[in-house]
Amino acid sequence: MGRRIAIVEDEPAIRDNYAEALIQQGYEVTTFADRQTAYAAFQQRLPELAIIDIGLADEPEGGFDLCRDLRALSTAIPIIFLTARDSELDTVSGFRLGADDYLTKDIGLSHLQARIAALFRRLDLMKTPVVAEDLITQGELVLDRDRMLVTYENKAVALTVTEFWLIHSLVHFVGHVKTREQLMQAANIYVDEDTISSHIKRIRKKFQLVSRDFSAIETVYGLGYRWMESQSK
Repeated sequence: MGRRIAIVEDEPAIRDNYAEALIQQGYEVTTFADRQTAYAAFQQRLPELAIIDIGLADEPEGGFDLCRDLRALSTAIPIIFLTARDSELDTVSGFRLGADDYLTKDIGLSHLQARIAALFRRLDLMKTPVVAEDLITQGELVLDRDRMLVTYENKAVALTVTEFWLIHSLVHFVGHVKTREQLMQAANIYVDEDTISSHIKRIRKKFQLVSRDFSAIETVYGLGYRWMESQSK
């Protein structure tokens, strides 16, 4: 059997649709309709990746609680929130609880599968030695494309998969403006322009947590964003 994925979703039709698509991709899929059943199962056997909705049965925040509990059981298991809730507060809450990615349910199945494959690839590569040739260095930034890891001033920046690919797109051509449409393509997401702006806002905040004076991501009003390493000092 393939790698084990747990889906925690209280809507039967949605749950079955995701499960069927992933099974066809060769994954071993287990589904759960509520937090309690899922957590009891996780205590017996951990999945290799978990996809979790936020609202579960009669618990509006059940997915958040489950993410916290699962992260306490394992710091390494990739966790994806897949939910209809797209508010900034919910997104930030998900990442603070240790999720690796936060996707809304309007994302296509192919994009979800790409996210899953990327997280499994990162998980595998974390077990292998880092090769200097695989790193991209721009000033204080070091980007490991294969492991989807970023450091700034020798400190780790906790980016999601989506955020990593947005940064990769900006850093790949330093000083070049990337439109929001180009950034969507780079991150393999299809959202409105305001959502891209929200992603960039969160990314800036994460860099500022490790370097208070960080200002390398420049907004070019009416066009998009660019990475300006010379302005990060």
